[in-house]
Amino acid sequence: MEKIRCKWAKTLIEAEYHDAEWGVPLHDDPALFEFLILEGAQAGLSWLTILQKRARYRELFDNFDVNKIAQYDAENVAALMKDAGIVRNRLKIAATINNAKRFLLIQAEFGSFDAYIWSFVEGEPIINHWQSHAEIPVQTAISKALSKDLLKRGFKFVGPTICYAMMQAIGMLNDHTIGCYRHKELA
Repeated sequence: MEKIRCKWAKTLIEAEYHDAEWGVPLHDDPALFEFLILEGAQAGLSWLTILQKRARYRELFDNFDVNKIAQYDAENVAALMKDAGIVRNRLKIAATINNAKRFLLIQAEFGSFDAYIWSFVEGEPIINHWQSHAEIPVQTAISKALSKDLLKRGFKFVGPTICYAMMQAIGMLNDHTIGCYRHKELA
């Protein structure tokens, strides 16, 4: 019997991501940093594009080692700008380095980025009950509050829509439609 998935998971790579990662509560700081960066890189592009480039991102960005990325300099930026395996956008690359530095500050203040970000949903996923993909918002009051706080702390590429997409990805919300087999599994 074929699994019923969320409407957006059309290709094999999207289906694999949907089935294994999307909406699963994530509490690992290195993985949270990866999603923060990839969601920002996705701005203006499709998530499929980012999934297809994800392995190269991991290679070029030291497997998203926040301590290493926080030390990147102009030489690193120049090398990254030459690699077609990632989104070669100078502002997004600069934001990645900037956000690594800001991420470390949040870890120092809260003990972990996990403690910080999950505080926006009081540590528990919000379980939504969307009938169709069309009902799912692109931002909410919580994603706006998260965005506002991240921006205040100096982060870049963290608008409320990007924050909402990240919240979906890391399982702060269960936005699988109710007809999707993963909705019940994650609820």
